[in-house]
Amino acid sequence: MTARSGRWIQQWDPEDETFWNRTGERIARRNLLFSVLSEHIGFSVWTMWSVLVLFMGPEYGLTPADKFLLTSLVTLVGAVVRVPYTFAVAVFGGRNWTIVSAGLLLVPTVAAFAVMEPGTSFSTFLLVGLLAGIGGGNFASSMTNINAFFPLRKKGWALGLNAGGGNIGVPVIQLVALAIIGASGGPRVLLGLYIPLIVVAAVLAALFMDNLASVKNDTGAAKDAARDPHTWIMSFLYIGTFGSFIGYSFAFGQVLQNQFDRTPLEAAYVTFIGPLLGSLIRPVGGSLADRYGGARITLWNFVAMGAATAVLIVASMQKSLVLFTVAFVGLFVLTGLGNGSTYKMIPGIFQAKAHALGLEGEAAAAYGRRLSGASMGLIGAVGALGGVGINLAFRQSFLSYGSGTGAFVAFLACYAVCFAVTWAVYLRRPAARPAGASPATEEKPQLSYAEV
Repeated sequence: MTARSGRWIQQWDPEDETFWNRTGERIARRNLLFSVLSEHIGFSVWTMWSVLVLFMGPEYGLTPADKFLLTSLVTLVGAVVRVPYTFAVAVFGGRNWTIVSAGLLLVPTVAAFAVMEPGTSFSTFLLVGLLAGIGGGNFASSMTNINAFFPLRKKGWALGLNAGGGNIGVPVIQLVALAIIGASGGPRVLLGLYIPLIVVAAVLAALFMDNLASVKNDTGAAKDAARDPHTWIMSFLYIGTFGSFIGYSFAFGQVLQNQFDRTPLEAAYVTFIGPLLGSLIRPVGGSLADRYGGARITLWNFVAMGAATAVLIVASMQKSLVLFTVAFVGLFVLTGLGNGSTYKMIPGIFQAKAHALGLEGEAAAAYGRRLSGASMGLIGAVGALGGVGINLAFRQSFLSYGSGTGAFVAFLACYAVCFAVTWAVYLRRPAARPAGASPATEEKPQLSYAEV
């Protein structure tokens, strides 16, 4: 392993167990740690409007529909910027881009600090909220970077820990907001706390992270990933898991306020619990997928998500706050498990395709890394769009019915489709060859992805 200026690592082969045990694991874990820190703050900045709207009482002149629209647009930007953020790692290097992407978080945080007061126009809030969306991009670049550092046998755990540590930025900023609201502080106190933290994350990335020279800018990989149907199938499944997590993270507090008449403080007391547990459980989802197969864990997770959503529909119709809160927190936990298992599936799918093409050893590993890394940005971006759909669904449900019940019915239908797709594509066994069929004339057998 040879390093050059700018903390570039020239040779990196995590699948070589001797290399991994001697030096690779230590370096990979160090990069994982500081990647998690930067991504964590990125998630906090991206979702800061989920708590800022709790501070915005009647004096701000915003309706519930205005607030759902605001959080929907923030989610949308976070989803879209994930695509260029993914490929920025190959252009600039993982360490270098982490420094830049962390520093960029100062822009929406300072802007929000400047405008957060009654009398500011709704259009200004929308514009500043759009800036916060860049925090969502940190996830994509971080996952692409960490994917290249770890061997396939460790990816479920590493990607789960990386994503879970980032996701936990959502409940952390909500907890901080709870403390500030409880102390009768204002939203500018919250924003002021994060400005120095952003600077610290950028400085630590500069001091302790590395770039991998082997991660080249490969536009061919991006095109190949976009043409592969599994990229879009996994994008849809990720809508069901991460799209649910981020959408509910933005909407939970608003639903409690609008449907159950909770005050900002009362809503803040419980809104952090779901995202916290969903974030902490994500590495468990990845580890379970490493052990039992991501497709199996994902399949049964969608069954559980559907059951939790059915309970939410009942609780919503009966106006039972306790049942509603317990079921919603349980649904958050399941989104976290599903996040971990679906992301584990991605490298496994492309590794399976490599073997089906006759590749073995390092050639198969390189093929899998190339396409899985390129596809992660697209999958992460499309999956995050699920959060936009959830907030828009809640907005329309409250406009039409005065509650979130209609939205939950739509989510239940979505989870049923996700279950069916997971089973049909990744767990249904290919049909056996009919007796006497000629291998030369039959179609190529369907690959089995049950172990991914």
